[in-house]
Amino acid sequence: MSDAYAVRRERLREHCSASGFDAALITRSANVRYLTGCPPCGASLLLTRERVLLALPDDLPPDDTGQHALGEDIPRLAVPRETDTALAAAEAAGRLRVRDVGVEEHDLTVSRHRCVTELLSDARLTDLSRAVERLRVVKDEHELADLRIAAEIADQALGELLESILVGRTERHLAMELERRMIDHGADRAAFPVSVGTGTHSGMEGHQPTDRRVEEGDFLTVVLGAQYRGYGVSTARTFVIGAAPAPWQVELHRLVFRAQRAGREALGPGVPQNVPDQAAREILQGAGHTEHSPRPVGHGIGLEIREAPRLGPTDMGKLDNRVPVTVGPGVHIPGKGGVRIEDTLVVRPLEEGGPELLTITTKELLAL
Repeated sequence: MSDAYAVRRERLREHCSASGFDAALITRSANVRYLTGCPPCGASLLLTRERVLLALPDDLPPDDTGQHALGEDIPRLAVPRETDTALAAAEAAGRLRVRDVGVEEHDLTVSRHRCVTELLSDARLTDLSRAVERLRVVKDEHELADLRIAAEIADQALGELLESILVGRTERHLAMELERRMIDHGADRAAFPVSVGTGTHSGMEGHQPTDRRVEEGDFLTVVLGAQYRGYGVSTARTFVIGAAPAPWQVELHRLVFRAQRAGREALGPGVPQNVPDQAAREILQGAGHTEHSPRPVGHGIGLEIREAPRLGPTDMGKLDNRVPVTVGPGVHIPGKGGVRIEDTLVVRPLEEGGPELLTITTKELLAL
């Protein structure tokens, strides 16, 4: 892995050189991890044309780096816990007499930016304009391997839950059990708080689990994702509890399934980002389902649960090969419930088989 991180840092150096920067000060946690393997801990990275320096809190436990141990090729600066690592890295940049420094203005607070500016009073500070985030969009094989394992963990946890007795249990209890199962199967943690919605709560976006209990005849929507070595996935499934589903439940599930399949099949390198959204939305709108505030059908995913690119109705960029994205349309009918189906996939060309599906738990309307 150390070679992979070195390649990523070299790509950032090339960007800095082309932009006229002598150095880059990286403070966003996910970006530091992308370039070094360092887990979230408040570290900052200074990258010059010839050197690299990782400023770390000095009280990290010995095993804090986990599976992605830092390579010996990365010099480290131990910083007292009460000291901002960004300021320690800025002081080091001052000693190296760098003149043009790229900083992550979207991550630095006004106060931190002011302090960095004072420490580098002889240098010119310029916004990096999310350069590292753009490098992160296309994943390498190391990243894709971690995403595949994260998806396997999420699928395994969900599959085990579906084999248990669900009637009478609360949304909150089911969500906690899913998080525990993912950790038991090797996840770092849940990639985001698990959402379980039953009955009138089913199909709702961003639903926070409550003490409502699962009842016979309910729709049950589960939205979950595992994080493995920092990389997370997202998946959503909707099932029916107890006896055979009602006709309206069958019809609604079939509709959302068709919309989600259309969005998945629209993925491909060179495809405009809004096309998967349009493909899914046309099916839902054709059946009379519209949202007052249309949410994108999907988004990029990786070290952060929401990354570029965004797959929304107004997004006009184009998709690249090896970009993991989510596709997850849904419909919620107030007072009745709804359906949400989501997958994490990797954009691939047709000659490679098309989109690579990572989350493989069945999307059929199972009666549990």
